[in-house]
Amino acid sequence: MRLKDFKVFFVLLMSVSALSQNTISGIVTNAQTQQPVANVEVYDKLTGLLTKTDASGFYEFQITKSSFTIVFFSYEFEVKELPIQVDNNMVLNVSMDELGIALSEVEITARKTKVFELSRLKDVEGTAIFAGKKTEVVLVEQSMANLATNNARQIYSQVAGLNIYQNDDAGLQLNIGGRGLDPNRTANFNTRQNGYDISADVLGYPESYYTPASEGLKEIQIIRGAASLQYGTQFGGLINFKMKEPNPSKPFELITRNTLGSNGLYTNFTSVSGTKNKWSYYGYFNYKKGDGFRPNSEFESKNTYAHIGYQFNDKTSLTGELSYLRYLAQQGGGLTDQMFEEDPYQSNRARNWFQVDWLLYNLKFDHKLSENTNFTFNAFGLNASRYSLGFRTNRVDQIDPNTERDLIKGDFKNYGFEARILSKYEVFNKASTFLLGTKFYRANNSEQQGPGSDGIGPNFELQSERFPNYPSQSKFDFPNLNVAVFGENILYVSDQFSVTPGFRFEYIKTQSEGFYKRINTDAAGNVIFEEAVEDNRDFERSFVLLGLGLSYKPTTGLEMYGNLSQNYRSVTYADININNPAFAINPNITDEKGFTADLGMRGNFKNTVSYDLGVFGLFYNGRIGFVQKGLSDGRVISERGNVGDAVLYGVESLFDFNLKKILKLNNDFSLNYFINSSFISSEYTASEQQNVKGNQVEFVPDVNIKTGLKFGYKNLLANIQYTYLSQQFTDATNSQAANISGVIGEIPNYDVMDVSLSYAYKRFKLETGINNLLDNAYFTRRATGYPGPGIIPSAPQNWYATLQIKF
Repeated sequence: MRLKDFKVFFVLLMSVSALSQNTISGIVTNAQTQQPVANVEVYDKLTGLLTKTDASGFYEFQITKSSFTIVFFSYEFEVKELPIQVDNNMVLNVSMDELGIALSEVEITARKTKVFELSRLKDVEGTAIFAGKKTEVVLVEQSMANLATNNARQIYSQVAGLNIYQNDDAGLQLNIGGRGLDPNRTANFNTRQNGYDISADVLGYPESYYTPASEGLKEIQIIRGAASLQYGTQFGGLINFKMKEPNPSKPFELITRNTLGSNGLYTNFTSVSGTKNKWSYYGYFNYKKGDGFRPNSEFESKNTYAHIGYQFNDKTSLTGELSYLRYLAQQGGGLTDQMFEEDPYQSNRARNWFQVDWLLYNLKFDHKLSENTNFTFNAFGLNASRYSLGFRTNRVDQIDPNTERDLIKGDFKNYGFEARILSKYEVFNKASTFLLGTKFYRANNSEQQGPGSDGIGPNFELQSERFPNYPSQSKFDFPNLNVAVFGENILYVSDQFSVTPGFRFEYIKTQSEGFYKRINTDAAGNVIFEEAVEDNRDFERSFVLLGLGLSYKPTTGLEMYGNLSQNYRSVTYADININNPAFAINPNITDEKGFTADLGMRGNFKNTVSYDLGVFGLFYNGRIGFVQKGLSDGRVISERGNVGDAVLYGVESLFDFNLKKILKLNNDFSLNYFINSSFISSEYTASEQQNVKGNQVEFVPDVNIKTGLKFGYKNLLANIQYTYLSQQFTDATNSQAANISGVIGEIPNYDVMDVSLSYAYKRFKLETGINNLLDNAYFTRRATGYPGPGIIPSAPQNWYATLQIKF
């Protein structure tokens, strides 16, 4: 489209959006003092936030519907709900009554959550559309999880169907999957922070080595497979970490949290926040160190985040963000099944180390072109590295001979931008919302593998001159380019029913430039054959993904939704170019394709029970996984490649009961019980590999249940949570017996219980708890590479205590 044509299209769009719009405005005042009230949130009870009052108490918005319920909310005032009939512009002045009591921080958070169902995303938020999608929002600020260690089992307890690797007692990495997706480093989700990418390389190497500190998060937004239209192509969908925001009412606020725990754990989280005139800021520093629950598992982590914003006027803002993480962790290595049975917490690897250095930056411009049209521009980038060093063999019970170690160095440099325009307009007197966006992403990454030092400590320098005969040597550059255009449009057939079609066009150019060495030696270690093999690849493709969402809201407490969306996953360069003694790569490995579907109902029944009940299907073509292959010499190896076509379907549900209302307890009490369950069936429907068709898909527990009870009396809160997952396989051949590396085999069923307490008094807050109260020995992961290979055990019983002080 030529620039002139685009201008004509844009003018027409603006003209259409101006038709049949009615403006509602007014001033919100304090009923007792008659003074204006700032920062009052004005909601459409059905679709969400419309606007906020300014310093003079003034608000204004435009609406296309003829009737709706408008809600005015502020922490210090009684909530006000008013049914509105609109046939032209109107002025609506509102006075709000003070609560008359001082609320604690805990009561404020709980009050807002109960008044508004903020656990799911609204149809439209900012310049994003979520109508008809399977969305879940983790309200981290009110979570009773062990935030100091990013305990994912607790934080994501009410997100249905998630499968979580639990092998890290500090939360240095997030490993979650679901619906048959490998949880390893959350690589099957598009991971973002405040709307921009944070993984190593979105398509070439989508692994998330960086996870923001949970103590600095406001909420975590999760959108299932339908997120492929707006956020990427992944089967898992989107995980967006939404950071805490600057305090709008203070020029300076400081919060410090110090945590002590088992195994020498110490963490500090200190944040500063404030707003002064048009400037606002929020930042934190997070420090962690500990000895780990196994020998050879010490770690130290430093993470900082800074956000600064400038509000030019009520229509235009500019924000900048900088995130930096550096951590060093010793890795105790993996275990065989026999070693795990003998002692699940043993280690025979004292020289394995892992280091991550992660720098993220972002600049966001937000402009309101009109009352109904918003524009955002996000520029972002990454400069990072991950280094792994250690003795790595497929016989994990072998004693380390203290020779040279295997060293893999990955460096990531990428940048991009994403622009979005969202406009509300009318078609045939019916409300509609249109979104159009584009994304440009360029990565220039590199990977090098070779001999590391023969010492003990974390020396991440290559030792090629000292050990020229080391067999696993390679060096590659990966220049990747991705351009995407996406769009969605909500068509409100009525005030209750909406249809949301969408598309995403992708252009991907993946390149690989480099070489690897073939070195053969005799029994004495003398080189008898050496060859440097150049391996240059250029893979260019383009395609369109389509999707459709449906939403029906017959009442404010009930929504029925459905969604169908195509998905795509590119082969990563880690699938092709890394030499791993634990498995081999099929040279014909290629991309995965398929689609996901969701159908469900969710809502709130008389503020007594919050629920989300749905069914889903996930359909793969050419799913990538592991199979066991027999060789002509009698050996059996694990091979990674395109296993075959697969289908997964299941039922997911969440029910959260407000027992306080059911039992008619007074306002001093709070009492909730939740049960989150997932029942999944899976099958490989076609495969060219032997002994695969008809098998179950790996990483799929048939039963996945999390349930818990939360009790509160005034500012004292207690929580108990129980988790159970049934058996699951780790390869497509459904091997139950493990191999010598411990990589292949079943993950037995396991259960774990957590308890936590918190008490708030004025500016102080004390949190404590015990994770794995029953002290069960279990594992959730068989690692194919670092920190293994082999079984990686989960943490035994451990305790923590956190003191928070707010100034």
